[in-house]
Amino acid sequence: MIKTMVLITLTAALFSTGCKENGKASGATNSQQHNAVTARHPPIPRDISINKTNAYNDIFLENADLEKFIVLEKLDEDLASDMRDFYNTRNFEFAWFSSNGIIEQAISFHSLFSSENDSDLFSRSLERRLDKVRAYGDTSIDSRDLGTIKTELQITQRFIKYNRGNYKGIDIEATIPGTYIPAKKIAVADLADSVLSSNKYKSYAKLNGAYGLMASQLQIYNTLAKKGGWQSINESSAKYSLGKSAPAIASIKKRLQLTGELAIIDGTDLFTPELEQAVKTYQLNHGFKSTGAITRDLVKDLNISATRRVQQLLVNMQRLRWMPTSPKGKLIIVNIPEFEVYVDSGTTHLFHMNAVVGAEAHSTTMFSGNINQIVFSPYWNIPPSIVKKEVVPGMKRDRNYLVKRNMEVTGHEGGLPVVRQRPGAHNALGKVKFLFPNSYSIYLHDSPEKKFFSRSERDLSHGCIRLSDASKLAHYLLQTSQTWSSGKIDSAMNSGVQQIVKLAPVVPVIITYYTAWIDDKGVLHFADDIYGHDKTMALKMFIDPGIQ
Repeated sequence: MIKTMVLITLTAALFSTGCKENGKASGATNSQQHNAVTARHPPIPRDISINKTNAYNDIFLENADLEKFIVLEKLDEDLASDMRDFYNTRNFEFAWFSSNGIIEQAISFHSLFSSENDSDLFSRSLERRLDKVRAYGDTSIDSRDLGTIKTELQITQRFIKYNRGNYKGIDIEATIPGTYIPAKKIAVADLADSVLSSNKYKSYAKLNGAYGLMASQLQIYNTLAKKGGWQSINESSAKYSLGKSAPAIASIKKRLQLTGELAIIDGTDLFTPELEQAVKTYQLNHGFKSTGAITRDLVKDLNISATRRVQQLLVNMQRLRWMPTSPKGKLIIVNIPEFEVYVDSGTTHLFHMNAVVGAEAHSTTMFSGNINQIVFSPYWNIPPSIVKKEVVPGMKRDRNYLVKRNMEVTGHEGGLPVVRQRPGAHNALGKVKFLFPNSYSIYLHDSPEKKFFSRSERDLSHGCIRLSDASKLAHYLLQTSQTWSSGKIDSAMNSGVQQIVKLAPVVPVIITYYTAWIDDKGVLHFADDIYGHDKTMALKMFIDPGIQ
């Protein structure tokens, strides 16, 4: 996944020197550098067909809001024109907020900058406002609130400057920036056709190799959908395996032939070795254990329509736009629905490992950060929510509850004891944790519960990310250290005494949410929408989101 979704994404270099607030750049102004683009198109007319009923986001700005912002921020004419174009394509619909709160693209855009360490683009006051909005989750947004309007326009200002760098010197459609955040609901089939045929999407695919690869898969599934897809298979409770015969097996063979897992044409109802291998391939690429056996759950997955897969690809192609440019150093990526962590160095994928992510009630948040500390033999400072729901009731039931779990009370706060678990073999964080500052109290860590890593579905934690081989990651991150030998790392992990190591340089971590992706061998994978993020975006993107 890493090579195709990150390392070949957005191959145009970030134009960071052209993103200063005064519009200056090294050797030329923003205006001079952008003239080649603005000279190629007239102002974009306002799309008055967009309204609250069919808009991607259901709240709107006033034209006066933008003009006042342009004056107060003293924007140069090119930037002002680009912002007018951006909002004209949306009929002044908000780009980064809906009535329910901040949208996924705003979170992704913010993470994109964080991963590229471009501190000039988001001011501290804007960072604080975004953190405040995210802290409240899905809350009602007042479209006339001056703070919200300012935040909306400041993000757009930075977004346009960012795109100037990506498209510098490239002949592109003027409306491409507007496609990053959809403006209007559209039928799934219509959007698929537009993505595959429109110049504004084709030219974007030239910049983003991973997007282009996904578009190739979209073409396959869109063609299948137009031909009627595949017939539904009876979801009986029967389990089929090698050597069995049943009428449903012939239907399953036909289904797997359509999507390429079964290469041979075989209309019989016998479960053959070729079918077993095809089933294993399908299972491997769709988040199942690769057993080769046909189960009711597998048939249910096979019955997901071609049109629904087209929808899924379109949703994930929207997310794909927010990955960073090709990194030059170490990079860690967590794909939540895949329950997997990838480790890369530059353009080389090094290794990956199974992970346990947050259960739906404690969902792991999409964001990015930088690992700056490794903690060996860590204490686990138990969150107040867990203390309230689990520890306090346990202490009431059993006077030795804390002793049995190697825990101790270090104080009291907010009417609750402050509890931590001492380092040791049964510590919930295992032998090492990796910290990257964030407002969500999320980090990577080891775990003594190794049995969970063999499960196919691993959304089990309270929000943090457990690693199946945390020791390997620790050795990798410190491999160039002059003071931390392999033996010293092992000793620190097993010492039972907490030790904090500052990591320099820091290592970027990106926590993503892809339910469709292409791996480094060019194979398409699908995963379940475990937190419902696909569903949320589909309801905003499509006029027919409930397709089966």
